[in-house]
Amino acid sequence: MTLVREPKDRICLPLDVDRLEDAEALVREMTPYVGVFKIGFQLFSAEGPKAVRRVIEQGGNVFLDLKFHDIPNTVACAARVAARSGVSMFNLHASGGTEMMRAAVGAARAEAQTVGKAAPTVLAVTILTSLSDDDLEHVIGMRGSAGENVIRLAGIAKQAGVDGVISSPLEARALRESCGPDFVIVTPGVRPAGSAVGDQKRVMTPSEAIKAGADVLVIGRPILKADDRVGAAAAILDEVTAACQA
Repeated sequence: MTLVREPKDRICLPLDVDRLEDAEALVREMTPYVGVFKIGFQLFSAEGPKAVRRVIEQGGNVFLDLKFHDIPNTVACAARVAARSGVSMFNLHASGGTEMMRAAVGAARAEAQTVGKAAPTVLAVTILTSLSDDDLEHVIGMRGSAGENVIRLAGIAKQAGVDGVISSPLEARALRESCGPDFVIVTPGVRPAGSAVGDQKRVMTPSEAIKAGADVLVIGRPILKADDRVGAAAAILDEVTAACQA
């Protein structure tokens, strides 16, 4: 994965704030420790594409986390705009189907070439880390465990040309074995030892996730809610660096 050049590039911080000023302050504060900044529904709904531009202008790599899920043409149009904006990664739902994923990948790569930018890494959302096996069976009506469905959906996404997946760190090792060394694995549900689990059901520590095969770790609340955010981020970077060197 060309996005990962040094250990800090393995850490992705969600910019879960309402105001662009707060997002910019986080980027300035965290750039020494974090390589990727995730812009999701909260900030994008408040500030829109301007937030993407400002983070990139500050030197940050942007993971646009809007989880596209619609008919192929609609998602392809969104993917084209995302690529034009210069984001490093964006995601879509694997459950949108093979045609939708192929359309998004093709549109993103074509637009990046047209505007002379690097093509963004396209990631498929498999099973949300907040969902348990019981949720899958009794709420969604999906057979099999979360882990089994992650592997199944990842295989479909890879065949559709998607670059990687979003998954729980608990599935990282099996994904690496199933999808190969070049398939990108981005894992939320990463919590340093002693941190509150919150609404995540399938979690690991940063070191465990890296050793299991994860490429990029999405770590939000353990940094954003810490009394000393810089200290928390620095400690996580030290742990990730040690895991990469092990």
